[in-house]
Amino acid sequence: MLFYRAALPLSHRTLTFVSGLVRTHRRQSGSVWRRLGPGQQALLVLVYLRKGETFAEVGAGFGVSTATAWRYVNETVELLAARAPKLRQALRKAKRRGLAYVIVDGTLIPIDRVAAGRPFYSGKHRMHGVNPQVIASPDGTILWVSGQLPGSTHDTAAARIRNILAALRDAGLIALADKGYHGYDETGHHVTTPYKGRNKPESQKQANRAHARLRGPGERAGAQLKTWRVLRKLRSCPYRAGRLAKAIHILQNYETTAG
Repeated sequence: MLFYRAALPLSHRTLTFVSGLVRTHRRQSGSVWRRLGPGQQALLVLVYLRKGETFAEVGAGFGVSTATAWRYVNETVELLAARAPKLRQALRKAKRRGLAYVIVDGTLIPIDRVAAGRPFYSGKHRMHGVNPQVIASPDGTILWVSGQLPGSTHDTAAARIRNILAALRDAGLIALADKGYHGYDETGHHVTTPYKGRNKPESQKQANRAHARLRGPGERAGAQLKTWRVLRKLRSCPYRAGRLAKAIHILQNYETTAG
């Protein structure tokens, strides 16, 4: 096996943040000795999440076994995911910040477990995957990421399962969504979607264009998650996707505020 030095496009501040979480956890759990120190464990996890390398590859790069790399990643992902906000908490915070609206969207995380069965197959994307819901601010900052649902789950069904409409009502917020959420909020008071159908009057076309302009930046939130390459093709258990997405939500927001 050959080894080489490589750069990781993340700030040192993010590494320090993750190292601190690992160090605190070790102290609280009474862990006396590990093969890697907190800083190296944090770096291993960041490499795995950002570059999407296999456990065997990242373990070899840090001089630990595949099992140890797996254990380090799962431990750190849980520490990060535990810091992710709950839905109502995230929306209340958005309201306090004075946001006029939020954007809700679903994103498909591809998986390689094609034998996992039909529920994971998304007819829309023509691939197997899982569907987490993402709520973002108007500028695209990720506010909340849900747990995973099978890729066959329609966005409207996913929103109902997560009780997004009730949380929006409680927070007094409006969410802009794409046509996949049409009919979810029949009143249109809290979830607004574009007009559907052909030969729409000009007023509806203009409303759709304005809706798309407002929604566009927020819909990039899913793409932000996938800059962490582990989510471009998940090779681990699909039921881990939600925890990974929540952990990456914390890292992505921390990274974009670093500097």
